[in-house]
Amino acid sequence: MSTATQERVAPYSWYVLAVLTAVYILNFLDRSIIYILFPPIKKDLALSDFQLAVLGTTSFVIFYTLLGIPFGRLADRYSRKVIIGAGLATWSLFSGLTGFCGSFWTLFFCRMMVGVGEATLGPAALSLLSDYFPPRIRATVQSIYACGIPIGGGLAFFLGGLIGQKFGWRPAFYLLGFPGLALAVLVFFLREVPRGRTETAAAPPPTDWRQLFGSKALVCLFLGYALVGLPANNLGVWGTAFFVRVHKLSLLTVGTAGLLISILIGVPLTILGGYYADRLSRKFRGGRMAFTTTLALISVPLWLALLFVNNFPLLIAINVMLYGCAIIWVGPATADIHDLAGPNLRGIAIGVFFSIVNLVAYGIGSPLIGKLSDALGAATDPNRMRIALLVCPAACLLGAIVLWIGSRARSATQR
Repeated sequence: MSTATQERVAPYSWYVLAVLTAVYILNFLDRSIIYILFPPIKKDLALSDFQLAVLGTTSFVIFYTLLGIPFGRLADRYSRKVIIGAGLATWSLFSGLTGFCGSFWTLFFCRMMVGVGEATLGPAALSLLSDYFPPRIRATVQSIYACGIPIGGGLAFFLGGLIGQKFGWRPAFYLLGFPGLALAVLVFFLREVPRGRTETAAAPPPTDWRQLFGSKALVCLFLGYALVGLPANNLGVWGTAFFVRVHKLSLLTVGTAGLLISILIGVPLTILGGYYADRLSRKFRGGRMAFTTTLALISVPLWLALLFVNNFPLLIAINVMLYGCAIIWVGPATADIHDLAGPNLRGIAIGVFFSIVNLVAYGIGSPLIGKLSDALGAATDPNRMRIALLVCPAACLLGAIVLWIGSRARSATQR
């Protein structure tokens, strides 16, 4: 295949990117909506912070983690659009059904099934995008797709806060969960394309999944982004509870601020971050990980300031900067994975990546913060949440160290 053919991007490719980005928006909306609704759910069902963490993260991550790798393998072998459409229909159905739950365990089951459905998306969607776009813009394209995180998260916080404050937490799930069933139909009509058609790498791609763990760069990438993902994801998980309890803000205020920050800051920074990371990767192969290493280091003092500053305008400014650092890394991370794994193992590599990141961030980090919050007595003294959340800057520092090692190893690879 000629270079000109590889470099040319057809209009239909951009349509596929738009559809998959819309799916990812719903993915994060349905995943995140429960966080803004923690306060009314806690009050209605008389739950502890640890139980909230289990509902919001552990229930979701159990099957998301277990099934991410098998679904990744399926994405390397079977129709990716069918996998995505079936997953979208599943998580939308059970997100809507969450509003009918009346106990901890029924909530747990519905959130678990949301995790089952959402485990299909990352491996299949990112693999498909890599076959629609050339490697030179891979991080940029995957960062556009990753805009589903700030847009979906922002909409979850705003619409969840608005509906939850006016009508209660149950209608929020009905109104924001079930519409995904309609989008699933559109996904089934997307075109599949041959795997690896955009590749230009000189080195032969790996074909045995065990080769993934023989790459020092890839192992450091998995572990480094898992550590960085812990504070990034828990800013969303515990942010509402922190601002409502410690700073006495309303759900609607937090939700409106979340939407504005997500759209005005998250979307442009996510795209620009991918573009800049692509430029750095052209200068040296470890450029993307060096870029996110810097962001992780900057996040350490920002987290400390967020937890202990009480001046409200300054607090908003700090939150904006911290959110910007927390949202940029997904596009550069997935682009590096696709380059290192090659076309034959992209699905399983992305499945491993998301499984590890979500296990550490949601399966370990969120319950740990909730348990510390309960143990420190944050229910009676909300300010003690500040201490529990110190887990986040510590994880940023460790993640930066691992990513820097990975960046150096990535620079030494042939792919």
